[in-house]
Amino acid sequence: MKPVVGATPRVVKSEQEWREQLSSDEYAVLRQAGTERPFTGEYTDEKTTGVYQCRACGAELFRSDTKFESHCGWPSFYDPAETDAVLLREDTAMGMRRIEVLCKSCHSHLGHVFEGEGYATPTDQRYCINSISLKLVPESES
Repeated sequence: MKPVVGATPRVVKSEQEWREQLSSDEYAVLRQAGTERPFTGEYTDEKTTGVYQCRACGAELFRSDTKFESHCGWPSFYDPAETDAVLLREDTAMGMRRIEVLCKSCHSHLGHVFEGEGYATPTDQRYCINSISLKLVPESES
């Protein structure tokens, strides 16, 4: 995983510690910037009210009231829970220019953010996030 220029994560672990904490699929997405297959994640169609945390470190990332149906195959949000909950960096992998979304707390890969797609959201942004990068804490449990 490329380091994030000018940002120090609050949660720092060795790659061995991450491997021990995360399943192999979680590690591939969160620490190696992989992507789960579309329409396979547990939160793609989730409607439960609550908070979405980083599966790696537990930081609050998104709230269910900013989740929307984009029909893209991954959970979509129009705004992070806090404006500084995530970090953004340019991603030129796979021959295209995209903006990668990382957890600010541990720098784990979450997905990508897109703009100008015409969704009727307040920010005109779609944070396209891998379900495996998230953990939903229902409102009834918080």
